Amino acid sequence: MGSVDSNPLLSSQKSSDSGLQAVLHPLVLLTISDYITRHTLRTQEGPIVGALLGQQNGREITIEHAFECATQEDHGKIILTPDWFTTRLDQMKQIHKSPQLDLVGWYTVLPKSGPNPSILPIHDWILSEHNESSLLLAFHPEEAVKPSAGSKLPLTIYESNYEADEPRADQGEDKEMRDGDPPLKLKFRELPYSVETGEAEMISMDFVARGAGNATVVEKKTSSKPTTEADPKGKQPLKAGGAEDAGEENIVDYPLEKEDEEMIAALNAKANAIKMLQSRINLLITYLERLPPSYLSPNNATNLSEAQYTIPSHTILRSIQALVSRMSLLVPSDKQAYEQEMLSEANDVHLMELLDNMMESITEARDAGKKYGVVESSKFHSKKQMESSALSSSFNFAGPGDLAI
Repeated sequence: MGSVDSNPLLSSQKSSDSGLQAVLHPLVLLTISDYITRHTLRTQEGPIVGALLGQQNGREITIEHAFECATQEDHGKIILTPDWFTTRLDQMKQIHKSPQLDLVGWYTVLPKSGPNPSILPIHDWILSEHNESSLLLAFHPEEAVKPSAGSKLPLTIYESNYEADEPRADQGEDKEMRDGDPPLKLKFRELPYSVETGEAEMISMDFVARGAGNATVVEKKTSSKPTTEADPKGKQPLKAGGAEDAGEENIVDYPLEKEDEEMIAALNAKANAIKMLQSRINLLITYLERLPPSYLSPNNATNLSEAQYTIPSHTILRSIQALVSRMSLLVPSDKQAYEQEMLSEANDVHLMELLDNMMESITEARDAGKKYGVVESSKFHSKKQMESSALSSSFNFAGPGDLAI
């Protein structure tokens, strides 16, 4: 209740009362993070505001796409540009026709404490002009820069509703509405959400991973020691260190080939997967270590206070037990035969590499032999021509009394 008391815009009702469930897609997260990154690096002014597109099927709302929005200042308040927003929304609806997507909410950057009064003009305008049940996705940058193992995404999804301010003692009770009651106020209530990924989003995520792998290898390295004028011959710049820098070489980075970029992207993806697996394993170990003593064996008991114990969940414990039970299926029954098979496959791979190298050497030797034959044939032909020219010249200089043989 501390957050509710400190923020008057947060509702006192529970998030499960409405029954709504949000389904978030990764493309939305990519769009928001890209917008925040560009906005920060370019030192742009103004708030970060965007619209969310999706579908509403019963009590489930999907958030599938997002786009940036233009804002303007009106009497000290930040609002959306109406004409621009309407035109852009119609264009996005034309693009996403199958399935048909519509405006389901908007996003902005907010602190972890929740919404503030500065967002009310935009939210009220969207509620009145486009969607009466519009959602608000609040992104928390301070949470994004401090990730931890098992942490949630740095965002919160809110639904809005008009409620009356009630005393804390009367919250949750049904009361008859009267004419003298205070007016209803807009309140925000946190909405549970899940993450869902489609095939197109998997392709986009793979493209982003490849781009990240390329960006790490194209960076230019700078030398700590300055260089002076270039060599008079123009071959290599001279360094300002004299003899002590004579053994150093200039390091120049060149863009990698496509195969190298794909390999780096694949290795980065595998490294990230291993890191995530390790963090999940550490999370499970920490959870099991913090169980109450009644759930642990005497040998595994820890000296913790009652406040440090985790709340046991039989569903999670059964899932962990099922995972541990399946681990034995991953271990081969005949370990020696498995290692022998792995060694045989590794030897086959090395043999193919050796055969490939040998074929390349044979091809290079054959090319060298062909070039040698061409050169020798040219030399022999030139020698024959010289002998023929010398013989013909000897016949031309013969005297009138000489006998030509």
